[in-house]
Amino acid sequence: MARPRNPLAKAEAEGRNVTHPTRFKGRKEPKAAADIGKAPKWMNADQSKVWNLFCKELPWLNGSHRSLLEIATTIRTRVIANEEVGVQALNLLRQCLGQMGATPSDATKVSMPDSGEEKDDLVDD
Repeated sequence: MARPRNPLAKAEAEGRNVTHPTRFKGRKEPKAAADIGKAPKWMNADQSKVWNLFCKELPWLNGSHRSLLEIATTIRTRVIANEEVGVQALNLLRQCLGQMGATPSDATKVSMPDSGEEKDDLVDD
């Protein structure tokens, strides 16, 4: 079975589009109309904190990931609060993380710039 395709935004964050430009050259992916946005109003304060934590950890998420992020947020909040979390819930969290590209093996491949500004070799000294 073939591996699922990585989203173009994730490939750009990892630098794969630079190392393998032909692989991503003709790719046409749907554009998400909105970014991931704020946590839903129905979430409590702890869940909102976990939502924001996910947004910081996974900057490539967009509006199409909201449902997955809601599921992952509710389960991760229970884990952080040291509540009883069953094996099925942990498996569901693992699946959500995999679908969002947040598994440990994916995290080691993501390379983000250290600062908010990239240095331009032609302009900056």
